This record gives sequence, C-alpha cells and structure tokens, in this order.
Amino acid sequence: MSEIFHFLRDVIVSAWSMLCSASPWMIFSFIVAGALREFLNTDRLKKITLGTKKISGVFWATVTGMCIPICSCGTIPLGISMYFSGAYLGPTLTFMTSTPMINPISIVLAYGLLGREIATIYVITGFAAPMLIGIFANRFAGDELYYRPAYEKQPGMKLSLQTEKPTVWQRIRSGLRWAFCELTPTISKFTVSGMLLAGLLFTVVPQSAIQQYLGTPGMVSLLGITVVAAVMYVCAIGHMPFIAALVASGAAPGVAVTFLMAGCATNIAELLTIRNTIGRRAMLMYSALVVILSEIAGYVTNLLLMPGFKPALDFDAVTHSISYANSMMIVFPGWLRNICSAVLTVYAARELVKIIRRKLAEPQNARTNA
Repeated sequence: MSEIFHFLRDVIVSAWSMLCSASPWMIFSFIVAGALREFLNTDRLKKITLGTKKISGVFWATVTGMCIPICSCGTIPLGISMYFSGAYLGPTLTFMTSTPMINPISIVLAYGLLGREIATIYVITGFAAPMLIGIFANRFAGDELYYRPAYEKQPGMKLSLQTEKPTVWQRIRSGLRWAFCELTPTISKFTVSGMLLAGLLFTVVPQSAIQQYLGTPGMVSLLGITVVAAVMYVCAIGHMPFIAALVASGAAPGVAVTFLMAGCATNIAELLTIRNTIGRRAMLMYSALVVILSEIAGYVTNLLLMPGFKPALDFDAVTHSISYANSMMIVFPGWLRNICSAVLTVYAARELVKIIRRKLAEPQNARTNA
C-alpha cells in the first residue's frame, strides 16, 4: 500500500511540476484568446491572410509563431481561438508548431550550447517544418479545414440580427467571459489529463533512463527517439541544456534537432486538445507530420555533419549565450505558477465531475425513456 502511495505521489508531483512551467503562459494565452475572439473577426482575419488557403497565410502564421516564446501548452488556447475565429486549419497547425518549436530565446541558446552547425539546421528546420505542415493540412483536410458554427452546418439557417455595436469594455468582458467560461474548461481537462499521463511516463521511465536512452543513438533509431520526444513534455528553452549535455556526451547531432522538433511541437495534452476540439484527422495529420519531418531532419543532420562531428561547447560562448537568453526570458514567481496551476486543475476537476454525473445519469435516463 505504501509503494502505491509513493508511486501516485511521484506521478502527481511530476505532473504538477510540468503544469507549473506551462500554466502562467496558458492563463495569459486564454486572455489573449478572448481578445482575439472579440476584436479579430473573420473578415479581419482574412485580411491578414490567416483565413485563407494560400501559402501566404501559412508563411505569416510561421513568422508570427517564431516570434512568440511560449511552450506547446501555452499555444493551445491561442491556436484553438484562431481556428474558432476563422483561421484555416493550415495556419492554425502552423502556428501551434512554430511557436513552441523555435523562438528568439531558443535560437540564442542553440548557438551557444549546440554550436553554429546544429543551430543553423535547427533554425532552418524550425521554419520549414511548420510551413510544410500547414500546406499539407490545407491541402488534405476535410470538413475540419475551417470552423463552421452550428447554424452554418444546418442548411437553410441564417442569422440576420441587427444589434447595437458593443463598447470596447463590453467586448473585453465578453471575450474574457468566453475565454474562462467556455474555452478554459474545454482545454483544461485535456491539459491536466495530458500532464498526468506525462507524469506517469516520467515516473515509470525516469528522466535519467530517458537521457541514457537518447544519449546512445547507436542503439536506437531516430524514429524511436522521435516517438519518445513526441510524447514527452519538452520546452525548447528549458531542455536546451539537456540536449547540449547529450551531444557533448557523444550523441549524434541529429538527435538534438530531432528531439527539439518532435518534443517541442507535440505533447500529450496538445494532441488530446486537437483531437477533441478540431478532430481526429487533424490530430493524426499533425502528429504524423511532426514525427516524419523530425526524423528526416535528424537523418539529414547526421548525413551533413557526420562523421567527424565535434561538439562546439565553448565555455565563454555558453556563458555569454545563457546570460543573454536569461535577460530575454520572463520568469514567473513560484506563487504565481502554483496559483495558475491550481486554477487549471479546478477547471479540469469541475469538468471531470460533470462527465461523471452525465455518465451516471445515462442509465437512469435510459430506464425513464423505456
């Protein structure tokens, strides 16, 4: 009994730690998502090319995402909000890929910790992969290509209501109400459950074992590394020293590029959210493309740099890069991270209670109808 208790405690502690690293950005993203919904309508979205199947929409989604240093969980509210506001699936998935995969801070750390060769390949693939994912999604998506409100899905139904234009304050309140009454409950249950699954993974397979597994690329394939990285919760900024340690200890340079691409662009929470808000096909396209492109990038990196690759760890360069990156980073205090995590957990618990009540009520309703 004691062993079970300690096991569950380790799972919860691991999940809580990962949730704390993402929750402040998620809360911030919910607020921004509410503003996007109210102030960035479909017509305006089309004007800035996100509401189109053209490559320009994918390009600007990639550039925008690369400039925002938010983890993959933090991009969930923004990406889903963009999709619900009229963005096509391609730009949506592009934004959700490029934002966590690469940003100015991770680029600085990559050049300082991984060296010029790996960092350059990382920057190129960090731009090209989201573009390819967006183009593919726009080309092969089905009904989920763009969001259709309920009234549009039923033929013959149109809305022609004339209403007074709300004030800015009313639109802000409306956006926040939507963000924290509709969007947050929906996404929180998938985020928290995904973190619990990730915590279970880290408890069953400790990070030291994962580091040893990834640190011996001769014993495993890049595909195995890609899959492991894709289910982990990886932050491009936070895991850069981890990747640098692997490369310095003898890992192939392709491992760094593959791990950063697959691990940063996907995690269980994000995949669950895409599956349940956009659709299964979108989730499968997204995850499959990330895995395939990450493996190709790692394989090409090894072809270009091996044999003869030498880790470029220079103490002065590393110290300067870390110092410069720290000056660019926003570090949230511990109390704020805990509060934000608690808020998301409460939302998720409320949704879990609703689901349980609904499941318990189904047999009773069936007997009543009979």
